[in-house]
Amino acid sequence: MSLIATVRPEDAEGDIKNGYDLFVQRGLDVPTPFRLFSASPGIFNLMVQRNRYYSNHPNLSFSLLTHIRYFVSKRLDCMICREHNKKLLLMQGLEEADIEHMGMDPEKSMLEPNECMMVSFVLRAMDAPDSISKQDLDELHAAGWKDWDILDALAQGVGMIDHHIFIQVFKPDF
Repeated sequence: MSLIATVRPEDAEGDIKNGYDLFVQRGLDVPTPFRLFSASPGIFNLMVQRNRYYSNHPNLSFSLLTHIRYFVSKRLDCMICREHNKKLLLMQGLEEADIEHMGMDPEKSMLEPNECMMVSFVLRAMDAPDSISKQDLDELHAAGWKDWDILDALAQGVGMIDHHIFIQVFKPDF
């Protein structure tokens, strides 16, 4: 049993319904973190704003962002988030075999080389933040990324940590 009261998609109204509709209208289930954050309208609205920001990002593609979340959720062993992002990868045209082949190696993904570089950077930055140097950023810049792209990509990965912790704490059963 979930330890926190949340709004079920069929009971959603107002801002919560509008936020849920971002997924429902695309034929997706409402992701578990969104359901959990529905317990706090203020935090929920921040999540919606964040989602809209990333969905309109001029440089970070939907595929890149999905790969970041997928790899990070695998590293965190967050099955709920991993399965949600795996579903998004499948919707983008990847096959189960592609995802299996990819394993934990962004270089085996079907992303562009500069996107693979970004995913690798995010994973390394999260695993060993002190290992990141100016040379790493110089390489990303040389691949066409701006500072704000790098920060935004890392924020996408780091944001998976709070989702994972909320799921562990509140034990959603939906």
